Amino acid sequence: MLRHLSKKKNLFNKVNIEISNICNLQCSFCPPVQREKRMMKLEVFENIIRQVAPITDQVTLHLMGDPLVHPNLKEFINTCKNHQVPIFFVTNGVLVNEINEALLLDPIIRQVNFSLHSFHDNFGDRDSSIYLNKILKFTEKSFLERPELYINYRLWNLNEPLGVGKKNREMLDRLKSYFEFDFDFDIDVRKKKSVRIRNRLSLHFDTEFTWPALDLPIIGDRGTCYGLSSHFGILADGTVVPCCLDKEGAIPLGNVKEETIEFILNSEKSKRILAGFKNNKLIETLCQKCQYITRFN
Repeated sequence: MLRHLSKKKNLFNKVNIEISNICNLQCSFCPPVQREKRMMKLEVFENIIRQVAPITDQVTLHLMGDPLVHPNLKEFINTCKNHQVPIFFVTNGVLVNEINEALLLDPIIRQVNFSLHSFHDNFGDRDSSIYLNKILKFTEKSFLERPELYINYRLWNLNEPLGVGKKNREMLDRLKSYFEFDFDFDIDVRKKKSVRIRNRLSLHFDTEFTWPALDLPIIGDRGTCYGLSSHFGILADGTVVPCCLDKEGAIPLGNVKEETIEFILNSEKSKRILAGFKNNKLIETLCQKCQYITRFN
């Protein structure tokens, strides 16, 4: 039995379930998916949720892709609701409309994260008013209907290492004016990641990072990661991966269509990787090339 899998609640903080690896945008900070484009079938998702419900605090509906792209999003949300599994939702917000706005206000959704920095990264100097107003409208509605809902406005790259910082700051100025709050532009995102605006609405900051890939140079074989201890991922085709940054399935642990999640997480490969993380040793080549791991040093 995997660490008393069926008995212990919240063994994992999060399980990243990629219901689609398709996105409506192509951000510079999010590399293209090389895998075949696909959407997860509802029966596969239902099978996954039944298995992870006893062991995770919440699920995301992405690893790559934007979950608002999936035409059966309502059924996926209802499945989580039926099994009482809270959802941590991440979207660029471009596809928000009255229909999915209602879905995002469902009580099973614990937090909604809008990646606001994706707008100018894709649309350059285009006026963001229509886009931003949709997000603000949803936020005001959530204040009234779901005051317990956490909302994050993600505005990464304020210092423009990729050239979008100036536009992100302009968007931040608009938010400051709308919500009438002040903000220090010189915030050190290494020490402080978020600032509360109002109620459970916060701004979230970070810098971009290079996604790990097998064609990158090796950084080292020492380090640790929260993969397989706080979270793991399941790609749209059912492949289980140890980390939410393994976007191409470079470290396949098994497939939920062929084996149970308990069996996959209790495999020798999974245990070897996890033991390596606990002993500050990076077993897999992808991990040895991951720049994000240096943030844990």
